[in-house]
Amino acid sequence: MESLDLRVLADALQWRRAGHAVTLVTVVETWGSAPRPPGALLAVRDDGVVSGSVSGGCVEDDLIAQTKAAFHSADNQGGWAAQGSAQVKEEPAQRAGDTEQNPVPPSLLARTTELPSMLAYGVSKEEAARFGLPCGGTLRLVREPLQDVAWIEELLDRTARHEIVARHLTLATGAVRLLPAVRGQALQFDGSVLSSVFGPRWRLLLIGAGQLSQAVAQIALMLDFEVLVCDPREEYAAMLRQDGVRRVLGMPDDVVRELVPDAHTAIVALTHDPKLDDMALLEALRSDAFYVGALGSRRNQATRKQRLAEHFDLTAEELARLHGPVGVFIGAKTPAEIAVSVMAQIVQVKNAVPPPRLQPQSPSLSLLEPAACLASHPPS
Repeated sequence: MESLDLRVLADALQWRRAGHAVTLVTVVETWGSAPRPPGALLAVRDDGVVSGSVSGGCVEDDLIAQTKAAFHSADNQGGWAAQGSAQVKEEPAQRAGDTEQNPVPPSLLARTTELPSMLAYGVSKEEAARFGLPCGGTLRLVREPLQDVAWIEELLDRTARHEIVARHLTLATGAVRLLPAVRGQALQFDGSVLSSVFGPRWRLLLIGAGQLSQAVAQIALMLDFEVLVCDPREEYAAMLRQDGVRRVLGMPDDVVRELVPDAHTAIVALTHDPKLDDMALLEALRSDAFYVGALGSRRNQATRKQRLAEHFDLTAEELARLHGPVGVFIGAKTPAEIAVSVMAQIVQVKNAVPPPRLQPQSPSLSLLEPAACLASHPPS
């Protein structure tokens, strides 16, 4: 359910619209030390261009070679040929995949009418070594010629609206159904029906548009988060000139409330101004956001929690969700280093990794706080 897989689908959709034939490959099962988890996607275009991955690279090379050979070989009417260590379950072609909206050149049409098939890589120790699967790892894949793209359009639209969607693929017919799913629902495959889950893109709302926020936003974009910034102070917001970052107008409490944070949303207050940060935290701590953090020392965080409890009736359980001082301890001194710390903690929580038991306490304050305070002010 990584957003990288949504990007793979978006690329596949664009390629089909441009008239290319496309094959989707999904990891359905792994044994041993496999590089990519079940559900990981790879799209292979008819000319060998790829998006996504299913391994460390060697399996992709073999899949590209097979795809290019199948699409361009004159002797390709008998189905996909097994190459290397791939064990392929071949299915006869039963239906055409050309549509007015997604035309495929006649020379490629035969390849898009095939049904999904199974492949296995790394069956033996020698084959695992050949394809770069460490420690005898094995990959089991479903290869699916992409035909109708209506389901991709619908899936991308629904995930953009922060829905979680299960895609059911019947291998015997190639039929696809989209159904509602819930957080935590895992990929399932019984040999005939593949059910994979797609969730919305991870989203990060930053309160404050200063230097530190810009550094956090830059790293978040690299991690494929959707980044939103709220700062009603025009003198700070004027500094926000990053591609891929969207400013959200309004006061922090209104912005958080209208955003309707879900389990794919993180919210971090970085203004160092209680009037703005507390407004956002008041709504964020009562939301379904998976992460809520705030800048400030331990002393400031204790004062903040007391203030929120006394004046805004936040419960002890709600206040316990607040990460503060924000970030993991790495001895951060500069805005860029603090940003690494903040995003490291967000990823840690996103991936449900427990924090280390022993973590320095007071040293982080003397290092983090001055830089963080400096970062909240624009340069003169």
